[in-house]
Amino acid sequence: MSASSLRQALTDYDVICPTVTDRITRAMIEQQGLRTALLCNYGAGLDHIDLDACREAGITVTNTPDVLTDATAEVALTLMLMVARRAGEGERELRGGDWTGWRPTHLLGRQLSGSVLGLIGFGRIAQRTAQLGRAFGMDVIYHSRSRAAPAVEAEHRAQYRPELESLLRESDFVSLHCPGGAATDNLIDTARLEQMRRTAFLINTARGSVIDEDALVTALESGAIAGAGLDVFRNEPAISPALMDAPNLVMLPHLGSATEESRTAMGMRALDNLDHWLRGEAPPDRVAHP
Repeated sequence: MSASSLRQALTDYDVICPTVTDRITRAMIEQQGLRTALLCNYGAGLDHIDLDACREAGITVTNTPDVLTDATAEVALTLMLMVARRAGEGERELRGGDWTGWRPTHLLGRQLSGSVLGLIGFGRIAQRTAQLGRAFGMDVIYHSRSRAAPAVEAEHRAQYRPELESLLRESDFVSLHCPGGAATDNLIDTARLEQMRRTAFLINTARGSVIDEDALVTALESGAIAGAGLDVFRNEPAISPALMDAPNLVMLPHLGSATEESRTAMGMRALDNLDHWLRGEAPPDRVAHP
């Protein structure tokens, strides 16, 4: 929805089911004539909604956790394979009629097996990504604001790195799984990209705001890192022209949860929250409330 449509909806409807591209700001919530009492978010991430303003205005906010974990982790591995094995380049070559046949040094890439997978954030999606990475023969390290319990680390055979810089220097694949918001805005900037190995790949299925996109383009063009795979972007659906022309970059149009199973489950989870609220009960996935 456009900003003007969202403003109008907040005065017309008791319940709105926003998605990740529906940015609901404090100014919208503080407008005269606010009617909405429930934001039943269709998705897990909430950085597009001003939760503090919702609490102050008496709006309950829910989300849909858990049900998109597998799908998003699968896309993270998809991006790793695409960029490391140069799948995008290969498909473009075929479609352009430029393939001249098999040869020993044609589009040589990197194997996932034997590589170090560094996870920034260690929530549900990151842990599932760790499992998939281990299945490909990757060693797993992670950095997070809080360390996971020993049993969780043992289950995923993941080693903790208290300093982000250590993870960046050790990893062959750096995969982002942290929430968006002010605390992680431009977390991956020029300095952090320079701490990565020149042979490393950056993967983002989290939020576009976590990466300084201009810095990423510079790093790709200069060879500071080997490549990147992105499923999310800072101003999506608008994509920076510089990203379009960047070498060694594969991009997907925010397909993280785009499976029939996940999207159906997300809808059912949102409806379950709505049903509880309509019956005067606390929604099970309530993340903000008056």
